[in-house]
Amino acid sequence: MRDLPSATVRTRVTVPLRFGDGYTVTGELVTFHGLADGQEHVAVVLGEPGPNPLVRLHSECLTGDVFGSARCDCGPQLREAVERIADRGGVLLYLRQEGRGIGLCNKLDAYALQDQGLDTYEANAALGLPEDGRDYTAAAQMLGALGIDALDLLSNNPDKAGQLRDLGLTVTDRVPTGVFTTAQNVRYLRAKVVHTQHTLPVTELTELTERAERAGLAELTERTELTELTELTELTELTELTAG
Repeated sequence: MRDLPSATVRTRVTVPLRFGDGYTVTGELVTFHGLADGQEHVAVVLGEPGPNPLVRLHSECLTGDVFGSARCDCGPQLREAVERIADRGGVLLYLRQEGRGIGLCNKLDAYALQDQGLDTYEANAALGLPEDGRDYTAAAQMLGALGIDALDLLSNNPDKAGQLRDLGLTVTDRVPTGVFTTAQNVRYLRAKVVHTQHTLPVTELTELTERAERAGLAELTERTELTELTELTELTELTELTAG
């Protein structure tokens, strides 16, 4: 267990939230002083958190969260997390760790390499960057400042739970998120299983990845009207698979 410097709450403000599908909820946004990495992370307190709240550590993804990119599952995961946490009571930590910690420009450089055949982790490595450079020390500090020392973690990523435990928090349970597939992200999702043991249905993702590669989806645009693309999209888009 690491001895962490304490963070303190800077500002708490109530903000009504509205998502693209019409879902609305009121959250309390909290900022902090004294975070170890000096970044402007924010906590979103939703519902009525109990003694063992539901918590998600959500790394910033401009392309997915804001622009709705279908190359990842970040936007749908964020939307799902807000509703699930609001229903139960808990906290979403929005962490400024774009591209698994490599930054936005490097992430787009990695996208270009993925278009040449590398997976998301291989692309980071080819750029001389870590496969996953995220550190959750600031997240642990934020939870401490909010008085949370035990939680259920909403995540498919075992590294998040492991890091929080090493930082002194009690992760009572790791609750899987939904799995949000599109024709463009199945290879990305499968890579998360292979490289970092995410809790995702690898068999289904492998089959979908093989279909996508056979159809040559990387070379097709959203305006393509080929029959096989339409059929594959219907199989993959907006499909929510339960983990495990």
